[in-house]
This record gives sequence, structure tokens and C-alpha cells, in this order.
Amino acid sequence: MDLGQLDAALRLGGMTMLLFLAWLLFRQRRTIGMPALLFPPMAICLSGFLTGNTPDLALRLSGAPGAIAHFASGCTVVFLWWFCLACFDRQFRPRGGVLAVGLCWIALAAADRAIADPAPALSYTLVGLGFGIVAHLVWRLYAEREGDLIQKRHDARAMIAMLLGGLLLTDLSIDLVFGFAWRPLLFAMAQNVAILGFSLWLAGRVLTARSDVLSFDGAALAAPSPLPPTEDIEDRTADGALRQRLAALMEVERIHLDPDLTFAMFVQRMNAPERAVRKLVNHELGFDHFRSFLNHYRVMEARKLLADPGRSADKLIAIALDSGFASLPSFNRVFRANEACTPGEYRDAALAARSTAQNSDFPAESSSGPCFEKRSAAF
Repeated sequence: MDLGQLDAALRLGGMTMLLFLAWLLFRQRRTIGMPALLFPPMAICLSGFLTGNTPDLALRLSGAPGAIAHFASGCTVVFLWWFCLACFDRQFRPRGGVLAVGLCWIALAAADRAIADPAPALSYTLVGLGFGIVAHLVWRLYAEREGDLIQKRHDARAMIAMLLGGLLLTDLSIDLVFGFAWRPLLFAMAQNVAILGFSLWLAGRVLTARSDVLSFDGAALAAPSPLPPTEDIEDRTADGALRQRLAALMEVERIHLDPDLTFAMFVQRMNAPERAVRKLVNHELGFDHFRSFLNHYRVMEARKLLADPGRSADKLIAIALDSGFASLPSFNRVFRANEACTPGEYRDAALAARSTAQNSDFPAESSSGPCFEKRSAAF
């Protein structure tokens, strides 16, 4: 087997694995969410890239199939960008500036592939936009790393930023320096090996082996359930003290009202190791990011202020700032996401419910607006 045949095998293996994973993840889209919807178009784009990623022009597709494959390869960066953002942020949706830049890239890639001899300015604009996309991805991964409370995801942010960002920057830099037609066999094979390695790594993360599949006897080979680990008395005491400290900070000192509060500052106020604080807020309270943890308490504070008749004349910006939010747009966005209504609608409903309760001789505290749900702040 010569290098050309080995390269063809690498490309075929990568395409097969990517498309198989796309089918597998799409079947679980309801449980996985946005990453499962973005992976199939990314897999198709990467397959298009693998189809034409060979220096042998005789092996390249021609005509309409070739144009489609080359266009798909040009869209790889966009869907890879969106897919990574969705993996690290469950609230991510391609919209706003992220959507506009992605569509701009796709339009430029379509023009670059459609023109037989595109102008250098078009290709260089595409590369410049690609540098911006990579910079945004790396910035998002690092900027939100500190407050990420899921330990594995927190650790993976730096690795993905370095590996994926480094690979994309290397590829774009080579296009910029050596030209877009520069594709020596060893360089193309290195790219194909990287894609195949990524698909195999992801398959290892997604697929699991069942001990009863080949034995046909699940009861015989089922591993005994391990006994629940016994906690040391000192560990339980430390956890209890940590919970009490957290309750004091949030309910007595109310540090969530500081709009500049960071996770590092919070850990310092907790006077505990960062990993212990991360575990407490994530595992026991159920928040995956420090931002969502703070927003929970800030929304609770906003609900009290909005339902207070004494502050019915206050502007919403005053309510937002007094609740710990840094701006009115962020307050409106977070409040709507948590309460399924705007702050103004919540205020109207809460004050109307209070008025109705007073007229009916019921305690005002027992009534609530129709668009919100009371939550417990107990630890």
C-alpha cells in the first residue's frame, strides 16, 4: 500500500465514522439538544473536506458533485464553531452576531467555490474572517472557564481552545502564507489523520460496551453494584460548614447584589478550596455555571422588588441595578428566561394579585402572579 492508498483509506474511514456518529447523535437530539442538531451538518462539511483533501488532482471530484463537496468543506469552520459553543453552553443558539458572521462566511465560501478563478481579495477576506471566528471561539472558552462549575467541562475548555484553535489557526496561516492550492501529500494526510482521530475519540465518548451483548446472559456477567462509599465524619462536618457559609453569604451578606462579583472573589469569600466550592454549587445545588447560580438569586431579589407596592413607580433599570444586574438588557433577558414573562408583565400580575387578595380579605403574601413560580432557596 502506497501513501496515496493509505491517504484514501484515512479519508474513507474518517467520512464513515463522522456520518455514523451524525446519525447516532441525531437520534438522541431530544436528550442531547443543540449539539446533536449541529453535529450532522458539521459531519457533512468535514466529509466534503475529506473528499477533496488530496494533492492528486485526478482524484478530485469534478462538475456539480465537486462544487458541492468543495462548498461543504468551506462551511466546516462555521459549523465547527457553532458546535463547540453549543457543547460548552447549553443556552447557545446560532443567532445575533454569531449567526450573521456564520452566514457571511458561508456566502463568501460559496462565492469562492463558485468562481473558477476567484480574486485574491475574496480568499483573503475569507481567511481574515476565519481568524476572527477562531479568536471568538478561544475567547469564549477561556472567558467563561472560571465560572464553569462542571469540573470536566471546566478542564476541557483549555484543552479544546489550545488543540482546536491551534489546528484552525495553523491551517488558516498556511493558506495565507503558501496559498490555497498548497496541499502536499504529507500535510493533507496529517489533516486527515487529525479528523479521523477526532471522530474515533468522539465515538469512544458516545459509544459504550455492554457486557451482556456477546454473552447473551446479562445476569451472569453483570458486575455487582458497589457499596455506597462511606463518608468520613470530618468530611461531613466540612461540607456542613461550607453549606452554612454559602447560606450566610447569599442570604445574610447578599453578595449576589454586587454586579462585579466573580467566581474567584466568591471562592475567596467562601474561604474554601475552589474545587470544593465548585462541587457544592454544581453537585448539590444543581447549577452548571456560576452565572446561572448568581442569576437565580438576582431574579429572586427582582421578584420581591417588583411585587413591592412601595416600589411600583420605580423604573425597571432601578430594579435591575438593585437586584445585582449590570444592565437593563441583561436583566430583561435573564428574567424572561427564568420566569417566562417580562419584568413589567410580572409586576402587573403581582400587584394585581396583591390587590385582589386584599379586596378578598386574604393575606397578600399568599397570592402570586400567573406567570411565575415560587422557588425554594433552601440548601
